[in-house]
Amino acid sequence: MRPARALIDLQALRHNYRLARELTGAKALAVIKADAYGHGAVRCALALEAEADGFAVACIEEALELRAAGIKAPVLLLEGFFEASELALIAEHDLWCVVHSLWQLEAIEQTQVHKPLTVWLKLDSGMHRVGLHPKDYHEAYRRLLASGKVSRIVLMSHFARADELDADATAQQIAVFEAARQGLAAECSLRNSPGVLGWPQAPSDWVRPGLMLYGATPFEVAQAQAQRLQPVMTLQSRVISVRELPAGEPVGYGAKFVSPRPTRVGVVAMGYADGYPRQAPNGTPVLVAGQRTQLIGRVSMDMLSVDLTDVPQATVGSPVELWGKQVLASEVAAHAGTIPYQIFCNLKRVLRDYIGE
Repeated sequence: MRPARALIDLQALRHNYRLARELTGAKALAVIKADAYGHGAVRCALALEAEADGFAVACIEEALELRAAGIKAPVLLLEGFFEASELALIAEHDLWCVVHSLWQLEAIEQTQVHKPLTVWLKLDSGMHRVGLHPKDYHEAYRRLLASGKVSRIVLMSHFARADELDADATAQQIAVFEAARQGLAAECSLRNSPGVLGWPQAPSDWVRPGLMLYGATPFEVAQAQAQRLQPVMTLQSRVISVRELPAGEPVGYGAKFVSPRPTRVGVVAMGYADGYPRQAPNGTPVLVAGQRTQLIGRVSMDMLSVDLTDVPQATVGSPVELWGKQVLASEVAAHAGTIPYQIFCNLKRVLRDYIGE
């Protein structure tokens, strides 16, 4: 069997969820959209179900997968519904639903549902993606209650730049949110992963840890609370070939690496078809046989090359960590000019093995 694997440490997942609770004293929805950022939504939900206050996903398809697996905890649809016809399923399966647009509000008013809904009413506090304009917020709250179809409302917004710890934008968004919710008697939710870790002043009865659940930092700089996270995924494979090259020889497509000295080259069963970033450049860190080394040459669809010149113990069959507990996903992402969210979500084809259940 091809040795490419993603090892998922569910005990680390639980540690990170508990950290979100510890830092905030709030209830926490574990964000497991996009197949739990590539970690496997059902397995992650089952690992957290005994202690999680609920889960959050992007859409009803993801929520129904959880319900089909027997997950009975609250599940919030972060994008709400896309068609009014989904409201019957939302009610039937006891899903919670974000309302971020006036058309969704109107759909609730005009659609019969057989039980009252829990709605998270989203304010556009400055990100300008989705969310109600502050001038419409009070009226939307009033209309939802007046519809007779809503039993509970949670007030929410989403930060655009909470991962920038020195930016004023987050404080400005908090101020917009506080002004918009004046006089509304409801719980609120502002803090996503960077909000949980870096913005204790943001009000939140509910927090929404996503990336931090999986043990990756949302920040580009060192941050004390983020350093307490435990990586959940270890992307691993093995060396499948070793060759000795003299100085001046190219490696891989496009000759993007030319050996500057006699070089020992290892080939690893891992490529961009598995989700490893094709744009990762020469020098991206890799762990081979327990020792850090670097990527050399362009990443291929199914293989990549590493420098084994200073890793004499490495040979065919030696274990390789592409990211995990020794080489952080955030390091690899930074070298590749992307973010850990993306490299996790891009994971495919590799088998997932779970530990810590």
